[in-house]
Amino acid sequence: MLRTVCLLGKNNSMTHLKLDSLTTLLLTLFLVGFAGHAHRNSAAIQLDATELILTSHSFNAKKRSYFSVGGSKEQVQRGLTIVHFNSQILFEHRTFDTYGSAKALEEAVDVLNSMLKNEAVFAILAHDSAAGSFFNKIIQSRTLELPKLKNLKGRQAYIMHNIEGVPFENVDDISATQTVKLPQDLDDQTIYFPKVTYDFEPSNDRYIAHAGGEVNGVKSTNSLEALNENYKKGFRLFELDIIETADKKLVAAHDWKMWARFTDYEGSLPPTHKEFMSRKIYGDYTTLDMDGINAWFKAHPDATLITDKFGDPKVMAKQFFNPNKLIMELFSTMAIEQALALGITPMISQDPLMGIKGDPLNYLKVNNIGFAAVSRRIIANKTDFLLQLRDQGIKVYVYNVNFDAGKDEAYVNENEIGLVYGMYADKWVFDEVKPKTD
Repeated sequence: MLRTVCLLGKNNSMTHLKLDSLTTLLLTLFLVGFAGHAHRNSAAIQLDATELILTSHSFNAKKRSYFSVGGSKEQVQRGLTIVHFNSQILFEHRTFDTYGSAKALEEAVDVLNSMLKNEAVFAILAHDSAAGSFFNKIIQSRTLELPKLKNLKGRQAYIMHNIEGVPFENVDDISATQTVKLPQDLDDQTIYFPKVTYDFEPSNDRYIAHAGGEVNGVKSTNSLEALNENYKKGFRLFELDIIETADKKLVAAHDWKMWARFTDYEGSLPPTHKEFMSRKIYGDYTTLDMDGINAWFKAHPDATLITDKFGDPKVMAKQFFNPNKLIMELFSTMAIEQALALGITPMISQDPLMGIKGDPLNYLKVNNIGFAAVSRRIIANKTDFLLQLRDQGIKVYVYNVNFDAGKDEAYVNENEIGLVYGMYADKWVFDEVKPKTD
């Protein structure tokens, strides 16, 4: 007796075979065995994918804390990070700067009490310093059934989870880590940290080509080819790292050790201007001195130079041809005042911005400072401040894009532009990425 068996072929096409009873039986047993093998492999993969790793480093460890779900690693910022699990593979998390903000600590305690009441499955880890001067007083005044957290001291590592049904807590002066499997039957639809999106009008002045932008997959070249390639793609703001050669000539390079690695240079650092100009980056990309930089920006009058590293506005005013096409990221209030006096637009960097005594918003307003550069890693802990800067019309650009897994240009564009004005980007991906609206 002949049977028709239908097999799935390439491109999902169907193949029909005529088989006798014995062959059909053997094929059926083979397929059942194959399916069982595939199921066992799938289960093994699923088991690996449900592994949770919590790693907390205190301030004294000088390392980044993180959690990992199924091998996907998420680095966290200062304070307490709460991770809530909706299922084996779906989770949400938020970092609360419980060291720097009493309000953030109170919000964190409220969320934890709600999770405990609802018997949610969650984890906590501390990074850097989670317990500030007000921490113990506030947290011990609140009902919270996590005794080690309530007694946490400044600069201690801390992890907690209730994956196995009861709270597990671990405190250490340096580091604490724990690996545990997430249960397969996790199913919790509650959202404790709803995603916040920000409306914004797309514009190419939101995107600064970091170190000239990526060229042929290579980042941080500060090269002529990078400028040309990324101008074609759509960038009009170009950041170049400006540093000095041994003979005090300004050139574009991130730092001398990186440049030596890029060019296989083995001489003393810094090199002379002649040595710098005689070498190509990776043998292919043209280095730039101020003559080359001026020539390129003169040929592209709609482009603007953003400088990094170099903090002397007086020297840059003499060497760059048009102060109206120049924005300098600066690292002290003194340099900012010099730039303003010379008609150069300053971009205040993160350290001097956070170090302003008194009201930083008033300082920026009084001095007519309209640009700021900060790490995107501070967003979670400085959202309120960034909203204030935005509402005052300060254009904040974030760097450290692509430094953390998954936090690339598309992620920043979708989740953080609108809160901050723009970003330092390696790639132009903004034709495909659409801004999110309510």
